[in-house]
Amino acid sequence: MEDKLLKDIIVLIEAKMGRYNKPIERETCLEKDLGITGDDATELLFEYSQKFGVDVSNLNLRKYFTAEGDTILPAIIRFFTKRKDPKESELTIGDLQKGILLKRLDEEVINS
Repeated sequence: MEDKLLKDIIVLIEAKMGRYNKPIERETCLEKDLGITGDDATELLFEYSQKFGVDVSNLNLRKYFTAEGDTILPAIIRFFTKRKDPKESELTIGDLQKGILLKRLDEEVINS
């Protein structure tokens, strides 16, 4: 069943974002590995929620995705001020699978 869920998630991502030249696996991070950020991440998770019946209302997207737009200037400022990236964690395909199985995606599900 998990293999089918993985394939279904990949189909959704590729339908929304296009095909990727590298394999997508459970450990694949949506932002770091696939480059999904900002509005694209929000739209993808909305479609994920609708398609799989997953409640994402308690998921803080800012924790997992950086905003779209100018990333160079904020990176330079963080370098000189020694501040961390505002994004705290990575959201993986495996997290999305767990969300489908539990019908919700939030901190408790992701960290379990």
